[in-house]
Amino acid sequence: MSNQQAWAAAQGELKRALSELGYPAEFACLLAKQLGSPRAIERMSAYVRRARPQKIEMIVDEMLAICADVDAWRAKKAGEAAQAGVTAWLNDPARWEEEE
Repeated sequence: MSNQQAWAAAQGELKRALSELGYPAEFACLLAKQLGSPRAIERMSAYVRRARPQKIEMIVDEMLAICADVDAWRAKKAGEAAQAGVTAWLNDPARWEEEE
């Protein structure tokens, strides 16, 4: 499945889940845009189907929590990549030869 197909499928699922609760499709589009990835949209759809929130505030609160999780994951991965680079540099035998 291409990335565009994954986006469309995830957004369609979110639209269906929210429409079952009486929310407009435009709301689903706004949430999908803010969530920023098919996986995050799928998480949101799962929440809507499981919790069946009756207030829009609950949906937005969950969207913000998912966004915070994604941001934390990205920061963690960036930190791991930076640490791997520093470790590789520290353990590079050529670096030790230059200092001697």
